[in-house]
Amino acid sequence: TENGGIRMTRTITIQKSARDLYNFWRNFENLPQFMPHLRSVQVTGEKTSRWIAKGPGGKDVTWDAEITSEHTNDHISWQSLPGSEIPNKGTVRFEELPHDRGTVVRVAIVYDPPGGMLGSKIAKMFGRSPEQMTGSDLRRFKQIMETGEISTTQGQTAGRANSQSRRFDQALPQLGFRTVPPVCVP
Repeated sequence: TENGGIRMTRTITIQKSARDLYNFWRNFENLPQFMPHLRSVQVTGEKTSRWIAKGPGGKDVTWDAEITSEHTNDHISWQSLPGSEIPNKGTVRFEELPHDRGTVVRVAIVYDPPGGMLGSKIAKMFGRSPEQMTGSDLRRFKQIMETGEISTTQGQTAGRANSQSRRFDQALPQLGFRTVPPVCVP
């Protein structure tokens, strides 16, 4: 944005009704289930809530938000209250498709990142850009709504010790990575 804030939109189609998706999202205390960067969301009033997120360097970031507009099963719009550590505003919209083809969920957010644009660029370097996190959050939301759980590879072995690209495997030692010789299976 003009003042250095970040504007982003993300969209996903979920095989659930707009009513189900709206009701789950509207209970803001559900959000940390699929947004792992959130420690908690506490409802503080009919239209207000307190958000605590994992910030840079392990420091928690807190802000209060209020609902500025909502229409049941259609959308929820919000903005942070004055004095928030992360000024932000946004909308989540639920557009049900005809013929039981699911619901399109659209999220639009504008916010000022901690540390300004420099903080945003550093986060991107470490793979934690807000755009990437929001996309991942929506994919986890889809999983939890369609299957009741979020699939993960945590605790599983990585599989193949080497990639299928000899050029990639040859470059790894030059970057300081230790490679494992390929295993031949008879």
